[in-house]
Amino acid sequence: MARKVSWCAAACHVRSILVIPGLLAASIGALHAQDPFEIHVLEYEESGPGEFTFENHTNYSGGDRTLHLTYELTAGVTENVSLGVMQLNARLPGGPLESAGWRITPHLYTPRAWHWPVDTGVTTEISFQSARWAADSRSIEIIPIVEKRFGRIQVDLNPSFGRALHGPGTAQGWAFGLAARASVDLRKRFTPAIEYYSDWGRLPGFAPLDAQVHQVLPGGDFRFSKNVVWSTGVGIGTTPAGNRLVYKSRLEILFGGRHKPRH
Repeated sequence: MARKVSWCAAACHVRSILVIPGLLAASIGALHAQDPFEIHVLEYEESGPGEFTFENHTNYSGGDRTLHLTYELTAGVTENVSLGVMQLNARLPGGPLESAGWRITPHLYTPRAWHWPVDTGVTTEISFQSARWAADSRSIEIIPIVEKRFGRIQVDLNPSFGRALHGPGTAQGWAFGLAARASVDLRKRFTPAIEYYSDWGRLPGFAPLDAQVHQVLPGGDFRFSKNVVWSTGVGIGTTPAGNRLVYKSRLEILFGGRHKPRH
């Protein structure tokens, strides 16, 4: 999906190459909208020095029956700057879990003291993936974050701009995608939400509609304590270009410093 449900890194249409002895099967995905390693709409998340966030992303594609498992650790550097590292893993049906690469993810947020009408930030994801799992083994994705609350309703938008830095997609330039999330604080322990992931194609124009990726993911967040949240959902693709069915799970644990619970 194009930032942060089917899913292959940064709006540069990263193509997952699945190699089985004697057989090469190509699985084409779209960056953020189609990123199988991180099915997640990024929110405004300030972390101060000494504060950490650990995330476990477990995603399963019903089409190619591939499991993607990602471990992510993010540390606060200043009140408005944090740095994350992601370790990527994947498993084909019947095969072992394999390392698929790494990502470095610096985060920058505008201070709330500025009193802007919306909370904003930007995350950059620099990917170093195994050629076994991505034809474009190095890529970059720039993901602005826009967040606004309306009483109990929170809306997050993640437009994304991504391209390949090494591999066959390098000459294809930048791609654009959009991810969005709307959630409602109805209960203390559970927050229902609906997410949207898309990959619109290469700039300056967009791909034909049937070649774009558009996916809707209903789900929600279960809060086990003020610093432990489990998010889950099922993604439903609306075009033939993306996976038609994806299951996602994300466990988030906040620790260290004076971490404040999410909204």
